[in-house]
Amino acid sequence: MSGSTVYVGMSADLVHPGHLNVINTAARLGEVTVGLLTDAAIASYKRLPYMEFDQRRVVVESIKGVSRVVPQETLDYVPNLRKYQPDYVVHGDDWKEGVQVKVRQAVIEALAEWGGELVEVPYTEGISSTQLNKALREIGTTPDLRRNKMRRLLKAKPLARLMEVHNGLTGLIVEHVGVDTDKGRQEFDGMWASSLTESTAKGKPDIEAVDVTSRTNTLHDVLEVTTKPIVYDADTGGKIEHFQFTVRTLERLGVSVAIIEDKVGLKKNSLFGNEVHQTQDTIEHFCEKIQAGKAAQVTEEFMIVARIESLILDRGMDDAVTRAAAYIDAGSDGVLIHSRQSTPDEVFEFCDRFANLPKQVPLFVVPSSYNQVTEDELIERGVNVVIYANHLLRAAYPAMLNTAKSILQHGRSKETDAKLLTIREILELVPGTK
Repeated sequence: MSGSTVYVGMSADLVHPGHLNVINTAARLGEVTVGLLTDAAIASYKRLPYMEFDQRRVVVESIKGVSRVVPQETLDYVPNLRKYQPDYVVHGDDWKEGVQVKVRQAVIEALAEWGGELVEVPYTEGISSTQLNKALREIGTTPDLRRNKMRRLLKAKPLARLMEVHNGLTGLIVEHVGVDTDKGRQEFDGMWASSLTESTAKGKPDIEAVDVTSRTNTLHDVLEVTTKPIVYDADTGGKIEHFQFTVRTLERLGVSVAIIEDKVGLKKNSLFGNEVHQTQDTIEHFCEKIQAGKAAQVTEEFMIVARIESLILDRGMDDAVTRAAAYIDAGSDGVLIHSRQSTPDEVFEFCDRFANLPKQVPLFVVPSSYNQVTEDELIERGVNVVIYANHLLRAAYPAMLNTAKSILQHGRSKETDAKLLTIREILELVPGTK
């Protein structure tokens, strides 16, 4: 088999004996090229890898038997296979079912074009990347690793999906919940530390009555039990001098993003629009706040995103676009366009005009009122981040209220059992309880 070429596709986020077995088999067949999946390729069907591409490449290049490492930009092997036309492709036999079945078939068909052969290595018993990743999540993360994850997600995924959290339990839900679809494993990519839902969970109005110190305590609860990136709802950011301290606190904790809205005075929830008195900040003053926040941060990874309230306050599309351009020039790392309309039309118009601005930054949306819009439609319009801003709390409150009413009505709790976790399930819900 001298002179034969072999292609091995790998993620190699956590290299284990199963990977080495595949590479050893490949090396016996010929010169080994490893197609190392990029962050974007991996994120297309499961969560973002722990190590960045360059870090993983250094590891794989050091493995005995590997001749070279090339990037594989998609889960689909075919583009690289046609480029390198290997005599063999070597892969573990664990891709005969699940999300990679179609990938495997495409490999077989591509190899047939030049007489190549697929060699499948038996699964290594007792080794599971899924279990290793689970163990790694249980170990936790560090502020530095977590803080950088949002920027990595924005580079790797066409759309990052965030869900609100307001305590440790909701953090656990967002950290672990997922569904298997024909597009692969679908999960939330990160968490939205919502001012509205945290205030409501504490029984207080959403007027910045819960101060930064109290909200930081809640962040600690979430940070202790999760590893995904956190985007912090910083409301107006407060006074410029106060916002600088908030930035340093969030950055130190490992929060990835602070989003501030361009309003001043007593905060009122945006979805009230002009039903209540709300004052939009001047462009000049809000740009000053952005600049002060950027000057206060220590790391390059932390992001400050400007939330534009022009559409909420009926100031018009021209005002929204003008502000977006000014905020970007002031150093904003992203723009969130907010709308209280029941359709996404004005948000789509903003997206189209935003795409023509000379400087581009990630675009965030919060489709609470126009919730018929799909994630695919948002991607088509150039949206980078979608925030589901209050749904866990909105789901929890009706369930708790109906349970309380049932107990009062029946004078016992038996009727509620069918809708509740069992006692055993609640005891096992949080890791480490048993």
